[in-house]
Amino acid sequence: MSEKWIADRMHLIDASGIRKVFDLAANMKDPVNLSIGQPHFDTPVPIKKALCDAVNNGKNAYSQTQGIEPLLKLVQDDVDSKYGHEDRKAFVTSGTSGALMLSLSTLVNPGDEVIMFDPFFVMYKHLTSLAGGKSVFIDTYPDFKIDLNKVEDAITDKTKVILFNSPSNPTGYVASEEEVRGLAELAKKHEIALISDEIYKSFCYDAPFVSPAKYNDETIVIDGFSKSHSMTGHRIGYAHGPDYIMQQMIKLQQFTFVCAPHPVQWAAVEAWNYDISHYVTEYKQKRDFMLSELGDEYDIRGPGGAFYMLIKAPWGTATEFVTEAINNNLLIIPGNVFSSKDTHFRLSYAAKEETLQKGVEILRKIVKK
Repeated sequence: MSEKWIADRMHLIDASGIRKVFDLAANMKDPVNLSIGQPHFDTPVPIKKALCDAVNNGKNAYSQTQGIEPLLKLVQDDVDSKYGHEDRKAFVTSGTSGALMLSLSTLVNPGDEVIMFDPFFVMYKHLTSLAGGKSVFIDTYPDFKIDLNKVEDAITDKTKVILFNSPSNPTGYVASEEEVRGLAELAKKHEIALISDEIYKSFCYDAPFVSPAKYNDETIVIDGFSKSHSMTGHRIGYAHGPDYIMQQMIKLQQFTFVCAPHPVQWAAVEAWNYDISHYVTEYKQKRDFMLSELGDEYDIRGPGGAFYMLIKAPWGTATEFVTEAINNNLLIIPGNVFSSKDTHFRLSYAAKEETLQKGVEILRKIVKK
């Protein structure tokens, strides 16, 4: 085998940040794990039953590329009732990651610029690179708020896409309606595609969720069931937006993912009407607990949703602080995995109360050095 066989695009994708964390954590025994980006509860029983029933009833072949009709109807009816856009169409994707890849591959030409907000979900810049685009980062520190003036200043004749995520991974920040509306109108004014990653929209604790699609009828929305219904391994999501863009994404799905997993689509039909409000209440309580326990000793800004906090390291770089945490059997993620800066660390409170309490005790212990 020869290294020269590796395509140039692969060298644009750097997995070293996460790899270093898990190399450090390799020898940890029964760690206090506050690094996991998924719910701590299992997929609800009725949804698992629907999946098993679909398998047992022979729903195991390919589905239509755009998804099964019962699920498509649920999504499309919901989209129509919320937005009333004449041209907005939905289809079922292989997870939100699949939808992100399809949307960026459909929209981005080599050399095009994609604006994203720093800190960002780690996949954004790599999928942009894979599509041949250039990531342009808008600094949102220290409060993670969106400065529309910074966005406008970053726009060039090469800007093709703005990639937006609220509630945010890794910060937990929920953009205000004013920020969302301003961003939506800015994208429309400059004729830039706006992709809204809404996978955490169910988890908003202090204010209602607002989608930029409310103010910009060309917004491409990506959503799914992974976080809301603890279906991360099921790989089921959906996208909606202008029909001419969705048709191109469906065409690309046909020749990549083929379709979302067929039996899982039937589980998603069941999930659609499953009430998750008790989980949302539980995660708000976890958020409030972590803020009350750590807020006096750590600089914590803006975790209004999702189940993350991006916390400023009280000393040293974030990597140095995380190394010390790992030495004390606490697994957290340095912020440079999600950012151009190495000043913060990501904590996930998607964990049992006992685990959160242990994490708090360790963080209190190592706050000063």
